Amino acid sequence: MAGRSQKSAQKPAPLADEAAAAPPRAAPLAQNPHDLREPKENNLEMAIGHEVRAFRKRLGITVSDLASATGLSLGMLSKIENGNISPSLTTLHALSRGLGVPMTAFFRRFEDARNAVFVRAGEGVELERRGTRAGHQYNLLGHIDSNSSGVTVEPYLITLTTESDVFPTFQHLGMEFLYMLEGEVVYRHADRLFTLRPGDSLFFDADAPHGPEELVTLPARYLTIICYPQASTPAP
Repeated sequence: MAGRSQKSAQKPAPLADEAAAAPPRAAPLAQNPHDLREPKENNLEMAIGHEVRAFRKRLGITVSDLASATGLSLGMLSKIENGNISPSLTTLHALSRGLGVPMTAFFRRFEDARNAVFVRAGEGVELERRGTRAGHQYNLLGHIDSNSSGVTVEPYLITLTTESDVFPTFQHLGMEFLYMLEGEVVYRHADRLFTLRPGDSLFFDADAPHGPEELVTLPARYLTIICYPQASTPAP
């Protein structure tokens, strides 16, 4: 009886097919969206002064020590650290050498402008992209020309109707994310087909041929977000 109980308590080893069918674990994402960066300064002189003082204290030297190393007066250094004057490039170069840091390090706390674009429902800009097929209605939902990320992002609301072409060979640089809102479409990416219904999403490398292969239920609407390096300009 004891042997039978012990045997029954043991879990059977998974079959090879079951082990193979187990989905792979996604790699952990490196970026924490809840992290806060060090506070920035809106005033350039204050930002520079903060960095000069921080680097000096990190080295464990006094203002007099820094004055000797840079050839700047004590009064000048005091005004710089307190953000009372805007130092010249020559002065910044002397501070850079005296503190052993690059000149760009003095500007790290200066707050650059960060843009945002708000578009109300139904107010997206309707346009035609290069290569737009007949009946593919593109509504651009926002655009920021330059930003600190080095990436251009184009969000579109795309509407397909009975007049729309099927065109599964769009191809361009970057990555693309598609989120289905209405209708049903069979969407091709490379040699794979995906049936997209409301709530489904598809994220893919846009350098492979892609696009709607079959329009099942119309009208169909989906949100697509295209991302590519700012130096590049993708076709649709």
